[in-house]
Parts: sequence; C-alpha cells; structure tokens
Amino acid sequence: MEEYYKRIFDKELSLKLKAFGAVLIEGPKWCGKTTTAKQQVKSYIEMQDPEKKNEYSQTAKILPSLLLIGDKPRLIDEWQMSPSLWDAVRVSVDYIGKPGLYILTGSDSVNNENILHSGTGRIDRSIMYPMSLFESRESNGAVSLLSLFNDKTILDNNGCISNLSITDLIFATCRGGWPAAVMLKNKEASLSIAKSYLNSVCKGYVSTVDKKTRDELLTKMLLRSYARNISTFASNEKVLNRLHIPPLIPLLEKWIPHRWKIGLSFFLETNNW
Repeated sequence: MEEYYKRIFDKELSLKLKAFGAVLIEGPKWCGKTTTAKQQVKSYIEMQDPEKKNEYSQTAKILPSLLLIGDKPRLIDEWQMSPSLWDAVRVSVDYIGKPGLYILTGSDSVNNENILHSGTGRIDRSIMYPMSLFESRESNGAVSLLSLFNDKTILDNNGCISNLSITDLIFATCRGGWPAAVMLKNKEASLSIAKSYLNSVCKGYVSTVDKKTRDELLTKMLLRSYARNISTFASNEKVLNRLHIPPLIPLLEKWIPHRWKIGLSFFLETNNW
C-alpha cells in the first residue's frame, strides 16, 4: 500500500465530522477525495464496484437504508450513482441524531430529480483541492500564508529560502497537484497524468455537468485561449467571442482547479496539446 501524504483537508474533515451528521466532499476529479475520506472512516461502500454496482443500484431503489449499515463513520463513494442515497443519509442523520455518521464522495454530475431535500443542517458540503506544494512535500513550509496575515513580525524575517529551483516550480505548476502524478518519480509520466486529465475533461466530463453534448475540439480550442488569457484583463466574454464558442467557461471551471490554471498555458504549449 502506498504511503498516505497528509492533506490540509484532513483537519477540516475531522472538524466537520464533529459538527455534522454527514459530510459531502466536493472537488475536482482525481484530487484524492476518496483516499482522504478512507483515513477517517470505519467502513465504506464503493457504488462503482463493477461486481456489485447492479446489486447496490437495485438495493438503493428498493431500500437504500440497507446500504448505510456499517460501522460509523461510513463512506459512500460515488453516491451520485444512486441519488436516493442522499435522502436516505439525511433521514438516518435525523433518526440517529449524532454527528460523524457518513462521508459522501463522488462526481458533481448528480440527477437532482430524485433528491427531495437539500440536506441543510445535516449534510455539510466541503471542497477539497489537489495537493499544494507543501502537501506534495516539495515546499519546505518555511513561510505560512496564514502567518503572513496574522503575524506582522514575520515580515521582518527574510531568511526563508525555498528548496525548489525555478525549473522545479515550473514543472510542479504544469504537473498539477493530483496525487497520482505527485507519486510518480518519472517527470514525463507525471505530466502525462495532467494531459490525460485535460483530455478526459474535453472528451466527456464537460458534457456530463448539464447533460449537453459538446464538441471535444472546440473545448480544447477554448481551453487554449482561456489559458493564454490567465492573469490578463481579458474577460470571459472576449475569450468566447473570439472563438465563437457557447459559454463553456463556467462548466470547465468545475474541472480545472484554480491552483493549476497558472501552469495551464505553459503546459498546453510545451506538450503540443
């Protein structure tokens, strides 16, 4: 089993489990939501298990509460495959009346027609992001952004030095913080994870958000233009007008983590994407 790299989100999740009956972990695909959740649960069920998903699906339709049986906290991974589980979790939280019962992970593409209640007050929504350089153990953590705001005296200390060269920072920015990429020792292989992610967004995910089919090539063209205009004054409207593409940017931003956008342009250009 691979070593688990501690995440900043670990503490937030632990706190939320003390306050709410259930926690929904949202965020980009592949950012480590399931792996992080498994560190704090006592049982779990994976709805996408190819050998059991049909059985789970039928159970969720007939008596979803059966899938909630297990030691708590219990993780329900890819819960959106059976949206009725949302209300089952909400009802269970109300009935048991204790915090820290369930963690839900999965895609943002959910059929809300089968959800009766928002879950407010029972199910907390928390966002998890890909790894920061500190989480990937590339930053030495000598400077804390929180401390910069809370401790004015820290500005007097100019002795903090990064262990990373400019080349290292460029590579890390283009690679992104996906755990699968961070764990690889081969740099070319790490960059291929980022390329695969982008291709997956353009080929399929961009059409699953609102169930509307979109052209893969046009999506790639938009991403290239969008990346070129990061950190400029160009508005989304101008980017779209130049390409004559429907409003895809709000949808793409669901899949492209904001911490990775800075390296997106360089990555696309250097990889002939």
